[in-house]
Amino acid sequence: MHATKIVHTVESHTEGMPTRVVIGGAGVIPGATMAERRRYLSAHLDDFAHLLIREPRGHSAMCVAILQPPARPGTDYGVLYAELAGCVPMCGHGTIGVATVLVETGMVEVHEPTTTVRLDTPAGPVVAEVAVADGRARSVTIDSVPAFVVELDRELKVAGFGAIRCDIAYGGNFYAIADLADVGLPFERGARQRIIEAGLAIMAEVNATGRPVHPEDPGITGCDHVYLAAPGSTAQRSRHAMVISPGVLDRSPCGTGTGARMAQLRARGALEIGQEFRNESIIGTHFHGTLTAEHRVGERTVVQPRVTGRAWLTGTAQYFRDPQDPFPAGFEL
Repeated sequence: MHATKIVHTVESHTEGMPTRVVIGGAGVIPGATMAERRRYLSAHLDDFAHLLIREPRGHSAMCVAILQPPARPGTDYGVLYAELAGCVPMCGHGTIGVATVLVETGMVEVHEPTTTVRLDTPAGPVVAEVAVADGRARSVTIDSVPAFVVELDRELKVAGFGAIRCDIAYGGNFYAIADLADVGLPFERGARQRIIEAGLAIMAEVNATGRPVHPEDPGITGCDHVYLAAPGSTAQRSRHAMVISPGVLDRSPCGTGTGARMAQLRARGALEIGQEFRNESIIGTHFHGTLTAEHRVGERTVVQPRVTGRAWLTGTAQYFRDPQDPFPAGFEL
């Protein structure tokens, strides 16, 4: 066997969406903070992430979570998240997957009925409370990063779909939130290609007409997610199709998207602090969410999302990179 790189992973899925957790082979990525490490990964180690995300080892829906020594005191692990579109600041489903992997592999000290895992992410610290029974992770509740609304009722002229109104919110990533009915498409898996086309067109128009930038971290910029709410969605139960750049439907209900959606519903006066919210994906899986607090940061109203979901381990793997492989960073088709 000839290999210039060997990577060890634990495979999982969170309500249908995969997380490939890298537990060995990445080394310590340079940077004094996880945000700096994210920037270094994007600038210098894209090929490492692409090796695990792209074909033939991965696929367009793959999320990779790279474990690191934490940069922030009082946290257990640092984690970097990479998708086909690049390295994202935070990933809710990936965090639920990571916490489940850490508990079920014994990489953290496990306590029943609850094991607390403190993660250092590029978007800030995230606390995961893992419900444990008989040594197994039954569910994970994350106190995610603060969420807020950037803009309500932005009017867009979307190529191929006409005039559309959307809200822009942040929950760890930036989201455009619109009604699926406004693009004239049904909430059906059979319409997935047109739904993806609509989401990408909205994404492009949002970024062209006013690219969102995080007020505290200018390195977090751009809308790469579009939440298309299904007809009949409410502040108690919302079904949606989530389009992710560069053209993927989220299989999970989307953790950071759940936070952004709750911030948007709160800004519209539809969701109370402490009120339970159920967010459903296009394949019918769900997360439960609540807002635990609200406060002002400068001119912004910021809410604190809490999201609960489940993940399952699906295997372990060792991935090699052969020096003769014509696709050392994988490929996209």
